[in-house]
Amino acid sequence: MLWNRRAHANFFVMMCFLRRKIEQMRSSGDAAGQAKQLSVIVGLVAWFLIASATAWAGTIKGSVRYAGAPLERKKFPVTIDQYLCGKEKEAQDLVLASTNGISNAVVSLQNVPPGAKREWNFPPAKMDQKQCMFVPRVVLVPVGGNVEFLNSDRLLHNVRSGGKENPPFNRAQPHARTISITFKTPEFLRVDCDLHSWMRGWVIVAEHPFYAVTNGQGEFFLDNVPPGRYTLRIWQESLGTVTHPVTVDTGTTTVSVEMGKK
Repeated sequence: MLWNRRAHANFFVMMCFLRRKIEQMRSSGDAAGQAKQLSVIVGLVAWFLIASATAWAGTIKGSVRYAGAPLERKKFPVTIDQYLCGKEKEAQDLVLASTNGISNAVVSLQNVPPGAKREWNFPPAKMDQKQCMFVPRVVLVPVGGNVEFLNSDRLLHNVRSGGKENPPFNRAQPHARTISITFKTPEFLRVDCDLHSWMRGWVIVAEHPFYAVTNGQGEFFLDNVPPGRYTLRIWQESLGTVTHPVTVDTGTTTVSVEMGKK
């Protein structure tokens, strides 16, 4: 792991401070005072380690854009529960911004070093059913975490997934019922509603915290990444998977990735 100049200077200052404190403790005969000072030192060391981890890390700021022939917006007729679902739905398998940014692409960092640390700062893993659509279409959940499936529609849905690494499930879901399901193994799982054939969502079970889903403009951020050379893996349900090399230093690294029909 590389140190920047600020981290090196902070480390030097901290070592000088700790040395002075230890010498003071040795010269003092007050056991209670020594214990109190020791607890202060431990706290300062913990704070320094946390602050240093951030100082030594970088941020990947990226965008994923569609590169290919113009796409026609697909629509399909709704043949059931039109009073709530409407008469037609726009396809959500590939949603583009005006700048061709791709929504709901999953970006993950490959070859992450075993000692890399980062908070699991994913938003709460909840997937609702609103107006006969899964919202959001893609959710991230850490290995061992739960996804809460909700139903805001005043009609019956079901949630079904035939995962290979995680146990399959198929649960009926009346209005306002919450179903919580635990996912214990990394996997990309498709979720369907058999009662409304156009409904589809994805649960991404992440093996480490360096995952992100692109926003409506096709943008993503990965922060607190240790400096080094990595491969970005970008997956999108209609376009498949592409990879992109990236070198991270302290500060912000900007990348732009293109995807197209294969």
